[in-house]
Amino acid sequence: MAVPLRVAAMAAVLAAARAPLPPELRGPAGDARQEAAVRALARRLLGSRAASVVLSVDAALAAGGPDVYRLRSPPGSTVAVAVTGSSGVAAAAGLYRYLRDFCGCHLSWSAAQLRLPDPLPRLQTEIRAATPNRYRYYQNVCAQSYSYAWWDWERWEREIDWMALSGINVAPAFAGQEALWQRVYRTLGLNQSEIDAHFTGPAFLAWNRMGNLHSWAGPLPRAWHLQQLYLQYRIVERMRSLGMTTVLPAFAGHVPPGVLRVFPRINATRLGNWSHFDCTLSCAYLLSPEEPMFQVIGTLFLKELIKEFGTDHIYSADTFNEMSPLSSDPSYLAGISSAVFRAMTGADPEAQWLMQGWLFQHQPAFWQPPQVQAVLRAVPLGRMIILDLFAESKPVYEWTESFYGQPFIWCMLHNFGGNHGLFGAVEAVNRGPFVARRFPNSTMVGMGLVPEGIEQNDMVYELMNELGWRYEPLNLPVWVSRYAQRRYGAPNAAASAAWQLLLRSVYNCTGTCINHNRSPLVRRPSLHMDTELWYNASDVYEAWRLLLSAGIALGSSPAFRYDLADVTRQAVQQLVGDYYQRIRDSFQRRALPELLAAGGVLLYDLLPELDALLGSQRLFLLGRMLQSARAAATSEREAEQYEHNARNQVTLWGPSGNILDYANKQLAGLVLDYYGVRWSLFVSLLVESLNTGSPFHQEQFNQAVFQVERGFVYNEKRYPATPVGDTLEIARKIFLKYYPSATQHGRDGPP
Repeated sequence: MAVPLRVAAMAAVLAAARAPLPPELRGPAGDARQEAAVRALARRLLGSRAASVVLSVDAALAAGGPDVYRLRSPPGSTVAVAVTGSSGVAAAAGLYRYLRDFCGCHLSWSAAQLRLPDPLPRLQTEIRAATPNRYRYYQNVCAQSYSYAWWDWERWEREIDWMALSGINVAPAFAGQEALWQRVYRTLGLNQSEIDAHFTGPAFLAWNRMGNLHSWAGPLPRAWHLQQLYLQYRIVERMRSLGMTTVLPAFAGHVPPGVLRVFPRINATRLGNWSHFDCTLSCAYLLSPEEPMFQVIGTLFLKELIKEFGTDHIYSADTFNEMSPLSSDPSYLAGISSAVFRAMTGADPEAQWLMQGWLFQHQPAFWQPPQVQAVLRAVPLGRMIILDLFAESKPVYEWTESFYGQPFIWCMLHNFGGNHGLFGAVEAVNRGPFVARRFPNSTMVGMGLVPEGIEQNDMVYELMNELGWRYEPLNLPVWVSRYAQRRYGAPNAAASAAWQLLLRSVYNCTGTCINHNRSPLVRRPSLHMDTELWYNASDVYEAWRLLLSAGIALGSSPAFRYDLADVTRQAVQQLVGDYYQRIRDSFQRRALPELLAAGGVLLYDLLPELDALLGSQRLFLLGRMLQSARAAATSEREAEQYEHNARNQVTLWGPSGNILDYANKQLAGLVLDYYGVRWSLFVSLLVESLNTGSPFHQEQFNQAVFQVERGFVYNEKRYPATPVGDTLEIARKIFLKYYPSATQHGRDGPP
């Protein structure tokens, strides 16, 4: 009985895969639709003041090349400025150029400063700007889970508006794909329990999609699929209406185990485990490139996707993200690459493959030139676009002869795991794209922002977006002073000086710079923690002092209050490192009174003060994140699952701390009830060790602290979702307590 069922399933699959596509593929919007979309954006942004700005779209302006915008003030008209763009995105970028450079405005994740002059300024001469980058790309595959997992349409709408104003014209649209995969798996003959066992929970879907993980924190409720489909319809419609190109997901070759049950003779091999997960939650099955079902499944999924959402003909697939291929034989690697691409073109003959280049720099010992060339050259030149994902620090184009002829996008990764911490490599960012464009036989076609997590370090992203329309590097000291003035809505010498110090210190990491926060504050305590900084700590302390001195003048600015909280947070992070050194040194010298003193300050004053500071700012609230997760649920059971997803991601990252603290955040509530409790246990065990004369055993501590960490994930405590307290007053209080000892420490040792 089983054999005829399998035969029937195969026949149904083949019939579906070979079925013709619908004749109408929804593609990019025409000029009129883009014009209407960018005018609606202006109304959302400016309200009634949008009437003083005329926006229009004329594709002919670009003459078939990269985007162009034109700004002018029509003579004898009440219109202050007329903005014409070659696309809706170009018009939006032109509008933001006018608001930024002529109205002194600013827009970012943390705050909007849109105090418009009255009347709006008129331009003396026409301004025309053309970008050298055909593609201005945005989003990291991981950000789908680290930052977007719980977004509703209101949050997505704000993000797409920001994208358009920033000039971004290419971005993934990945929501809702699990609902379509579920349809495909059912067509293949999988049952619901097999499908449920495959998908992870919402906070870990990015790694499920890349074949790294399955099952963990799942299953996905039916309501999740419906919500995500609804979001995807709105996301792709809005992005395309503004002239953006949507990148859709494609089949990378990974299949759930249920496929092997339905087709027991299928040629599939299990990959190794990913990160610190064992094969109960990782070790994906990968189809052989010669397996006919590779094309059947890949084409079936993409046809289903296109039927649902239309296409802009660019698709994303990553087969070996942080996973070693089964063979280093170039013919095998070329076969996999060819199979992925043929599955795309089987559904869309115009398909282009967008691939992350992360694998090449992540495992350089494996990905030698013959292996890289095999993957890239198996796809016709020009039909693959590579994201040089970490180009600001480890560019791959330099040692691959510009990706062996395939087009690439120079990307700034910048942030890992959505960590908080002031960071940037601004000199590399300011130079790198222009060096890459001049590289011999360069195939660079654009620039990209690809942080693993967003809503941090606004300045770095503003800089990158502006560089996307430049032909030469910027004067960074001049630029950052203007940035501070726009951000706060007024010139201020102290604020400008503070930003100059930040620019030369935390924002100017050189060499190989990985913004993965390893401060002792956010790591599981031990006696061997790294406290080294890539910058001069005294620069941050002085910037802190300068910002506080500007508080009377700028304190009404939400952006200023956010930055003051962020710089104070960074200063406290440094202080935690100092107190940790004192705790460790006191323990090693068996100086119990000094250990008690340093531990007491850390546990009973510094961490509570930091928690209170973070609690005064919306973007630093654990409660806001947990509320968003629960709001996505349609039942209490779902709400509990989603909250556990969110809590686990920022702490244990797996059932047993598999990627412990990778996605660490400095959030009110998390600081006291997670990091603070860990530090309390650590200090108490050190004290006990000195009192009893017994050695401190790290492994015993790890076992004990794991119970604390796991307890936080499941403690069900509710946290405020709205800010409490005055950021300026809290920051000033911390400053008066700690600034003198912090600056003294810079000269004489630990405080």
